Amino acid sequence: MTSVGGTEMVDWKLAVATATRLVRPGPEVSRDEAREVVAELRRHAEASEGHVRGFTRMGLRDGEGAAAVDTPVLVVDRAGWVKANVAGFRAVLGPLLEKMQGRRAGLPGGAVLGAVGGKVTGVELGMLLSFLASRVLGQYETFAPVTRDLPGSPGGGGRLLLVAPNIVQVERELDVDPHDFRLWVCLHEETHRTQFTAVPWLRDHIEGEIQTFLAETDVDPATLLERVREAAQSLTGGRPPQEGRSIVELVQTPAQREVLTRLTAVMSLLEGHADYVMDGVGPQVVPSVAEIREKFQKRRASGAGRLDAALRKLLGLDAKLRQYRDGERFVRSVVDEVGMEGFNRVWTSPNTLPTKAEIAKPADWVARVHGRTDG
Repeated sequence: MTSVGGTEMVDWKLAVATATRLVRPGPEVSRDEAREVVAELRRHAEASEGHVRGFTRMGLRDGEGAAAVDTPVLVVDRAGWVKANVAGFRAVLGPLLEKMQGRRAGLPGGAVLGAVGGKVTGVELGMLLSFLASRVLGQYETFAPVTRDLPGSPGGGGRLLLVAPNIVQVERELDVDPHDFRLWVCLHEETHRTQFTAVPWLRDHIEGEIQTFLAETDVDPATLLERVREAAQSLTGGRPPQEGRSIVELVQTPAQREVLTRLTAVMSLLEGHADYVMDGVGPQVVPSVAEIREKFQKRRASGAGRLDAALRKLLGLDAKLRQYRDGERFVRSVVDEVGMEGFNRVWTSPNTLPTKAEIAKPADWVARVHGRTDG
């Protein structure tokens, strides 16, 4: 990332180093146990592809689904997750940071940014990543630039990350069968990989929406970095996060709210679909799926204490929790009404994606796309 006035907006290397240093250690496992966990997750990820595609009927015709071969599955530790996400942030946020750099010299906030500098920003971003790195079980990286340490799809199609220490930690906390839980997690994440490899236009559509959102950003760099600093300082007890609004909500313009409404609907669909699929496949291949789902839902809803809840609100993670619930309800209602093949018309084009209002009222989507109404 080019610098302005000799100072980078974000010192990405320092962000990685800070997060790696601050992230909490994972659960204690022996070397042999760690190898077994990694090997089992890889086996489950491979098996999950067939389970998911068979259940969803996605990518089963005309040679579809071959693209999945080009999207690697990586079993990583918390530091590996940090490195992967910093690489993704750097790629996606590049245009926005360049825009902000160009404005810095002429803005009142320019002097503040000069004092803060890329290194301080890198430290604060690293603090946020260290918080998140111990909570993510798996992630399909839609925008995954290939790095020396992290292979990706040759065509830029993404990669699937499974964070082994976090999976082990949660399965122990929930006191569930570890082999069942690992497969259950893989089913969810494999559904995301299937969504993007079986629907070629989906990645470009979401990227376009994100870039439109970023292009509409009309906030001075000092304000944006103040939001990051506010979240980071709340981690160390410096001050409580502002109540009621997330970082995303604090920097929105009216045009961005329109984009965010569309993105919220898409993300609700994707997350809800993944939850629906892993529970649909689960009874066939995960004997203790009912127990896992019940315990996991309680954990997801309760969070891990007051500070965790405050940070989730500030970072917008509460909205993600609603996406799981609302999206799963939408998928289940549509499949009950028109069957799996009827639901799969959602993947036809951007025009057949549900709106945010349709996520809440699935019958309206059925009426629009299928020309059917209740009764």
